[in-house]
Amino acid sequence: MNLGIQITLRTVTIGLTLWSIGMVLGYFLRRFIVESKIKDGEKLAKMIISEAEKEAINLKREAEIETKDYRYKAKTEVESEIKERKNEIQQVERKTAQKEADAEKRLLVTSQKERETSKKERDVGEMEKKIQEQESRYQSLIDEELLKLEKISGLSMQDAKEELKTNLFHEARNEAANELRKIEEDKKTQLEEKAQKTIGLAIQRFASDHVAESTVSIVDLPNDEMKGRIIGREGRNIRALEIATGMDLIIDDTPEAVILSGFDPIRRETARLALEKLISDGRIHPGRIEEVVNKSKKEIATKIREEGEKTALECGIDGLHPEEIKLIGRLKFRTSYSQNILLHSKEVCFLAGMMAAELGANVKLAKRAGLLHDIGKAIDHQTDGTHTQIGVDIARRYREPKVVLNAIAAHHEDVEPESIIAVLVAAADTLSASRPGARREMLETYVKRLGQLEEIGNSFKGVEKTYAIQAGREIRIVVEPEVIKDPDTQFLAKDIAQKIEKEMAYPGEIKVTVLRETRAVEYAR
Repeated sequence: MNLGIQITLRTVTIGLTLWSIGMVLGYFLRRFIVESKIKDGEKLAKMIISEAEKEAINLKREAEIETKDYRYKAKTEVESEIKERKNEIQQVERKTAQKEADAEKRLLVTSQKERETSKKERDVGEMEKKIQEQESRYQSLIDEELLKLEKISGLSMQDAKEELKTNLFHEARNEAANELRKIEEDKKTQLEEKAQKTIGLAIQRFASDHVAESTVSIVDLPNDEMKGRIIGREGRNIRALEIATGMDLIIDDTPEAVILSGFDPIRRETARLALEKLISDGRIHPGRIEEVVNKSKKEIATKIREEGEKTALECGIDGLHPEEIKLIGRLKFRTSYSQNILLHSKEVCFLAGMMAAELGANVKLAKRAGLLHDIGKAIDHQTDGTHTQIGVDIARRYREPKVVLNAIAAHHEDVEPESIIAVLVAAADTLSASRPGARREMLETYVKRLGQLEEIGNSFKGVEKTYAIQAGREIRIVVEPEVIKDPDTQFLAKDIAQKIEKEMAYPGEIKVTVLRETRAVEYAR
């Protein structure tokens, strides 16, 4: 029994011991696991912190890169704005220089006119001097005749003097008038020759400005380095451009600009559009040039057709042939005396239509003739003949009515108008060309000048009526035949012309025509 108890006690003791050992081992194992987890957590925390630091560094770098990009973009925008401002300033400077050049040219023309006027005054003075010499010579002849007649005839001195004075005075006036007419004819011939030289000189001096204005386009470049790329190696790019477009490319010292020169406005516009695309794209080589030029030609052709269709729609004209619509669209690129032909044609169309409506004529036909009256100018640089002849041929080819054909042919008085439509188109063409801006003279000034001309003519003795005609370029004086004799008409015309020159300011010259007519009226009863 004691042995069983001992065994039981030992078993309990061993169990307690093992339990104690297990508890200790569990404590240390748990502690070890906890410490391991703590170490793993610290490692994970350190790893997270490290990754956070790396991410922060990356974010900082990205922020710096974005800041640099923003600064670069801002700098680029500022530089672009500065460049635009410089271009605007350069344009203003060019316009100012052009205005100064125009002012100098006008000053030269004014001084030339002053020299011509002073020369005319000298010529008139010499002519008056000759007339005075002739009158004094005739006076001496009169004195001699008086002495002879006093001896031969039994007339009194006073009677003979009056008779001789009357006869010789009229004879002298006739001869003086004939001499004056000869002198004026000689002077007129000389002045015409001088006028031709003056006009030729003016054309030589000033034609370059008009040609530069109507035959030159300027393409802006982003920088001067682009000029070298346009020229290409050994000039192959510029040659390809000139061959493909038919334009001359002028690359000179003009900063950031290339000049396109040519008389064909559509080719010039095509070249301008193609060059701008090439500059924008940056790829400039012969193959690319040909491709872009062909694409630009198609775009211009589309634009011409769309412009023609738009014009026909605005004017309310239907039934036009597609080729006529294209020709109308081409007029957008044509100018005459600084006036756009398409806008001019629209104005003539609307004016002719309004006048036709007032007169009860065919409005649609009038507007059609007005729109097509200058269609020949669309191809007048490609075909021989005047623009009216070319326009008539075009209209006949596309079966336009005879009224339209006659209106086109007669709007510059090349042929006689055969209908009211032709007269209205000619009148509308004149109105459009003479609208305010084309001619700077105001209506009030124009009417006042005509009234002043008639007033000057009526102020002379023996004048029955004065008419100002040809828009004030000529006045016709009808005189009383009982007061003014034939020899006196030449002197009267000269006196009226001198008074006009003295009292009036006017452009060009004014022709003075004196008319003397004797009428004999009798009635048979």
